[in-house]
Amino acid sequence: MALKVELKPNERILIGESVITNCDQRSWLVIEGSSPILREKDILTAPRADTPAKRIYLAVQLMYTSRDPRAHHEIYFSLVKQITKAAPSTWHFIEVINNQILTGNLYKALKEAKKLIAYEEELLANAKRGANLQKRGKANLKSA
Repeated sequence: MALKVELKPNERILIGESVITNCDQRSWLVIEGSSPILREKDILTAPRADTPAKRIYLAVQLMYTSRDPRAHHEIYFSLVKQITKAAPSTWHFIEVINNQILTGNLYKALKEAKKLIAYEEELLANAKRGANLQKRGKANLKSA
């Protein structure tokens, strides 16, 4: 089954090991075959992988685009160990990602890794709110 992709002006897409950059007009591509395909918005670069969940996404992305996904398993499992130790509540997300990887559904694993990133952002936002509440509480105690 063919995949139809509309590219915005100057948008890039990864097909297999090739990056295709659109010209200055909208374009449609019909892609047939089984090469990995990632739109620019779904590609995470190493410098932007600045949190544990984003590094897991990057590892899964490398598995998805690699000819030998197993070459990236060691780093992936090391990252999984780190994040689940620091935040055990992430285990459910990791379990779903692992199941997709084990069944060879690496694109679906990437989509699940995006959910892990969203959850991590939520955890960090809650931690930040909690720290701000503690600061306000201490300030109120000092003024009383």
